Parts: sequence; structure tokens; C-alpha cells
Amino acid sequence: MRFIRRLALAFAVIYLLPVLGSAAYWTVRERPGSWREADWSSAGILPAAEDSRPAAIYVFSAATGGFKGAVASHAWIVTKDEGAAGYNRYDKVGWGNPIRRNGYAPDGRWYSNAPRTVLAMTGPGAARLIPKVEAAIASYPYAKPGGYRIWPGPNSNTFVAHVLREVPELGVVLPPDAVGRDYLPDGKLFSVDADGRDMHLTLNGLIGLSAGVRSGFEVHVLGLVAGIDVMRPALKLPGIGRIGI
Repeated sequence: MRFIRRLALAFAVIYLLPVLGSAAYWTVRERPGSWREADWSSAGILPAAEDSRPAAIYVFSAATGGFKGAVASHAWIVTKDEGAAGYNRYDKVGWGNPIRRNGYAPDGRWYSNAPRTVLAMTGPGAARLIPKVEAAIASYPYAKPGGYRIWPGPNSNTFVAHVLREVPELGVVLPPDAVGRDYLPDGKLFSVDADGRDMHLTLNGLIGLSAGVRSGFEVHVLGLVAGIDVMRPALKLPGIGRIGI
């Protein structure tokens, strides 16, 4: 009984308090009432493609719309071939053809929320990895209409997380508020990244853990993530994100 009480207290402190704090802030924050009122324009993060010759790969994440934005974000991938006159943006959405290419500005706001840069890679390394990124996008198993479920997945973050696992050379994982990132394709319970340096254990994205060089150590509960980043020292808290370097 004492163990159960301690477990309940730990859950409340690690998961519930950060989520409640984030929700309280979200209720007083100014935000659009609907997608029609939201600002989807460029946030001015990326240079004009014609002014930046090197190949590039970016991963962005931004708080999503409605009250779910208090604890959840939306992620997407942007690529640019060397010397190309434009960027290519890849999102997964919940309507129509799920995988959208260039449906929005490459660094556009999401429901008026400015994107955070999860990854910025330019130069020969990016040029080498773009074909692998495109192959991972093409291999995503939930790319057909109907292949979207907001929670626990597969959703927009499931899509980007799939690409990051397939191309571990990108060297990042999605932030803790990327709900759905831990949903493994085809109902898998266990997965190891392509380079063997990160492992993931999950029950349909509802409860599980991740551990490795990029993930650090994480525990996932109902899509919420808490953990420790070792390589870039930080705490990961649900609803709040990273606290650290």
C-alpha cells in the first residue's frame, strides 16, 4: 500500500502538476478561436531559398490549436536540395490525403503559434541525408486516407518520429509535448532505431519507455513524456517541454 501511495504521488508530481500548470497558462493566453481565425503565415525563421545555396533539412514543432495546445504540439519536416529555388515541407494531417507536401509555408505558424526549431542541418551532411529522409517519408505505413488518429496515434508526430527513427543520423527526437511520437507502426511493442543506439517499448503509444543516446531516458504515460536528456542535459516534462540546455 505504501508503494502504491508513493507511486501515485510521483505520478501527480511528475505528470499531473506540469500538465495542470500548462493548462492554467493556456486558459489565459490569447489564441485564435478557430482555424479560420489563425495565422498560418511564415514566421520568418528560414532564409529565402534562393539566398541560401546549401542543402538543408529542418524539423519544426509548434503548439497545436484549441485547448489541446496546452499539452500537445504538431511537427513537420522541411528539406531543400543544394541550389534549389524552394523548400519542401512535409506534414501529416487529419483530413484528405494525410501526407501533405507544401501545404503551408515551410516555417509557417501553426494555429498562430510560432514554430520551434528541433533540427537545423545544412551543407554536405544534409545533401547526403535528404534521399534517406525522402525514402523514410515514402515508407511511412499510415500515408493513406484514414491513416490518422489524433490520440494516441498515428498522428502528425507519429509520422515525423518514424522518419527520425529511420534516419538516426539526424540525431534528434521530438520534444516531450509531441503527443503521438511514441506510437510504433503496425502495433509493434518494441523497436530499435536503425543504428541500434535507441530503443523504444510501448503499448500502442499509451504506456512505455525510450532509452538511448538521443532519447536519454523517458517514461511515457498516455502520450505524456517525462524523462532526462543526457547528451544535452535537461529534464523533460509533460506540457512544459525541456528544461535545460
